Amino acid sequence: MSADCRPSLAAAPFAAVIFDMDGTLLDTERLAARAWPVAAAALNIEFDPALVDAMVGRNSRDCTVLIAARHGPAYPVAALQAGMLAAYEHMIDTEGLPLKPGVIALTDALRARAVPLAVATSTRRRRALDKLERAGLVDRFAHVVGGDEITHGKPAPDIYLEAAARLGVPAAACLAIEDSATGYRSAHAAGMTVLLVPDMGDPAAALAPHVPTVLASLDAVAGWVRPYFSEAAESGK
Repeated sequence: MSADCRPSLAAAPFAAVIFDMDGTLLDTERLAARAWPVAAAALNIEFDPALVDAMVGRNSRDCTVLIAARHGPAYPVAALQAGMLAAYEHMIDTEGLPLKPGVIALTDALRARAVPLAVATSTRRRRALDKLERAGLVDRFAHVVGGDEITHGKPAPDIYLEAAARLGVPAAACLAIEDSATGYRSAHAAGMTVLLVPDMGDPAAALAPHVPTVLASLDAVAGWVRPYFSEAAESGK
């Protein structure tokens, strides 16, 4: 679907919106990309920078598998991941936890129309709640589903199906907002309409044969969804 093509209201009466977190709500993927090589340098080990893109959107279990597959079974994966987390948290402590532009305006507009919101993140739930609280966003979401709460991480549909179930809304009536190809595949496999708001690189290029709806920012998302929810509100739905 192109960025200029929208489903009709009759076909897509979005009853809820589910957001990815890192790279979608929080501008943190760049911090993570910087933290991996910092951790590797501290351990004096090699680290393939191509892994950074491969791990975007995936949970820690899947990242462990990807790192070990690239660098071999003797590679100190656990030490690297611990060092990455320490470096990442230090960056947040010193540089802050930045929001993606448009987060407040978009979530305000959706909440004003009584649209239930949830987060589906590959980050562990406890850590995700902490990050959202530190960013001042946690109270905006009815539910937060973490990557440690489901069996199969993104790109499997589990986390989006779980988020929809917690909201009490059929997956087909949910709109998902993602920044990565991995996340897009997850929400699409769950049967949701997905908007792709790229954060790093060009995730749409990796999504063939899908032709995702790509928007430049969350401000653009607000404009994209407004006709649906405005018409629904006016009709008393």
